[in-house]
Parts: sequence; structure tokens; C-alpha cells
Amino acid sequence: MGTLPRESDEREAAGAMSSIYLDNNATTRPSSQVVEAMLPYYREHFHNPSSPYPAAEAVADALRKARGQVARLFGAERADEVTFTSGGTESIQSAIGAAARAANGRTRILTSTVEHSAAKASARHLSEQGFEWVQIDVDREGRLDRDALFAALDERTALVSLMLANNETGVCTDLSGVGEACRSAGARFHLDAVQMPGKGALDVRALGADYASLAAHKFHGPKGVGALYVRSGAPFEALVVGGPQEAERRAGTENVPGAIGMGCAAETARMHGTDADALERMRGLRDRLETEILAAVPGANTNGASQPRVPNTTSITFPTVDADTLLMLLGEAGVAASAGSACDAKRRGPSPVLLAMGRSEEDATRTLRFSTSHETTESEIAGAVAAVRASIEALGSLD
Repeated sequence: MGTLPRESDEREAAGAMSSIYLDNNATTRPSSQVVEAMLPYYREHFHNPSSPYPAAEAVADALRKARGQVARLFGAERADEVTFTSGGTESIQSAIGAAARAANGRTRILTSTVEHSAAKASARHLSEQGFEWVQIDVDREGRLDRDALFAALDERTALVSLMLANNETGVCTDLSGVGEACRSAGARFHLDAVQMPGKGALDVRALGADYASLAAHKFHGPKGVGALYVRSGAPFEALVVGGPQEAERRAGTENVPGAIGMGCAAETARMHGTDADALERMRGLRDRLETEILAAVPGANTNGASQPRVPNTTSITFPTVDADTLLMLLGEAGVAASAGSACDAKRRGPSPVLLAMGRSEEDATRTLRFSTSHETTESEIAGAVAAVRASIEALGSLD
């Protein structure tokens, strides 16, 4: 399959690119196809899909199509294994909560030390209700201690919840055998797949997941909509109760435009995720950004570079520069990056992910994440490198 067309080509040619956006792990720009697909469901097709008349039934048909598109992105066997949610956080917390409510006397929850705050908050909440929350360590490169995971997975375990790709470093978790081990132990397995669409293949069946989570805005879909995969036969008790929507897994009138947009984005993400040329192009841009920044800034280093990573993400620690100060200067130069997870950006303090990887607090506060997308261009990478160098020179950190 050849590389898919990129909207950035047209926008850049038209002079519409006023900044360099390298914070795609926080959120992505909704594609024009997604926006166009959504608009009719704000206008003429505004009807409630639960209503009985033909116009509403047509909307219900469109919702079913979108569910099928998201199911294909998950690699699910059936479309009815997909429930639309308000986003990744609700999806993650619904899965963890459902597994806990179906624990049948099991009292142990396993996560890694580098999970998203949505998973950690859910596990912490359960620990306050009597569950034992065991966090499995990672090494300095972000590699999960698989021996510790399998040793902790026993007849007491209700759930294992792990991310497929880390949102800060891009490091991919080796999940081979985890689903099978969970089944053997009678535990449930939840997969946080939020950062994977468009960056690699996703197959919840091959991974043996009972539950899996996605957020549309991470792959050029709209904000405010996500999806939860619940394997047929896996226990599930709804977090949001009331009406019979979403096969009684989530009450409330569906966000139809959001679901339509997510379905459209899912189709493109599924193609990108299996397109070797598109993935190699993305990886090449990330590697160029990384290599040129390291060459320009003596003493800078990359976190997790020795491990398999999604092809769009680099986490770089700068030797003598505070991340917030560098971000401010880059922002003035028109470059958008981040100092870690967007969900933790308003909180002061070093990245918990980097601390879990054995970095010092000082190094954790000197680290930036750059995350590209399939829209990123060669000229944007060159501009970002130049902006980084100029910003560090302005701070007097280069000879």
C-alpha cells in the first residue's frame, strides 16, 4: 500500500501552517474528512437514534456503521463489542471498574508504574476500597519487568491493566503472553491502546484483551468521544446507568456526530497503522528530529530509545535547561511541544513516568516530549530543530 495523502501538503502550500505542531500525543488536528462527515449530524441528521421514525432510524444506521469502523480498528470480532464513551478516561475507568465489580472475591489489581493517570486514579480508588494495588516496575528504558508481572499474577488477581504504548516516551510494552497468563489465572486483562492508532497495528484478539480503550482525538478524530472494547463474554456492569443505549453498557443519548467522526478517523488510522511506507515516513521524521537535536545540544539524551517505540514520539532530556522555560521560548517561536502528559500538565512537579524510569527529579524537569503525526512535514522538523537550538542559545546553554 502506498503512502496515504496528507492534508498538510495542501495547507502548507496555501500558507495556512502558522506554527509547528509537535504535540500530537496530547491531541491531533481533526482531519477535514472527519469534520465533513460530522457536520450533517449537527444539521439535517440531528435526530435521536433511539426514536422510532425513519429519519431517526437512518441516524441509528449511521451509528451502527461507525461502531463497525471502530471495531475494525480495535481488531474486534464483532461490532457490538464496541461501546462509545466520552473519551479515553471514561473508557479506561469503565473497564477497570467493571473488572473490580466482577472480582468475585479477588482483591488484587496489577498495573505498571508508568500507566496513564486515568488508570492510576482508578486503581488508587479501588485500593482505598480494600483492593491491593500492585505496580510493576519498569527499568531505565521503560521496559516492563515481565518476571515481576507474571510472579504477581495469581488467583488473587482480578485485573491486569497495561498500556500498549506510553504516552510520554512512546515505549511499547511487551505484552506477549500476558493475555494468555491472565486467562490461566482467571484474571481480566485491560489494554490501554489510546496511543496506538495510526502508529502501528492493533489487534485486541491477538493480545487476548478482555477490555481495551481508545480516544478519538488521538487519531485525528473529535474530542469528547472514545470507545471501549468489551470482549464477548467478559463481565461488564455499566458505570453510567439509566436508559438502554449502547446495549445497556452506557446510558444516555449517544454523541452521534462524535461517533460518526470517530468512525471516519478510525478508518484512516487503521490504514495508516498497517501502511509500512506511512509508518516509515513518520519514523524517519521522528528520528531526524531526535538526531539533529542531540547533535545540536551536547549532553542531551533520549529516554527509551533502546526499546521498541511508536514511530512518532521522542522524549529528550536537556542537560541544563528547565523544560517550562524551554517550552515558553519554543512557543514564542511557533513550536508546540510538551513536558509530558497533557493530563498532568497543570500539575506542578516532575513527570511520574520519568521518575518511575529512574530519572532524577532534576532530569525529569528538564525533559520535553515531541510527537509528530502523519501530517508533519520535513520543513517543520527543520524549523523545530532550529527553534530548539536558538532557544537554548538564548538561554546561554550552548557554547
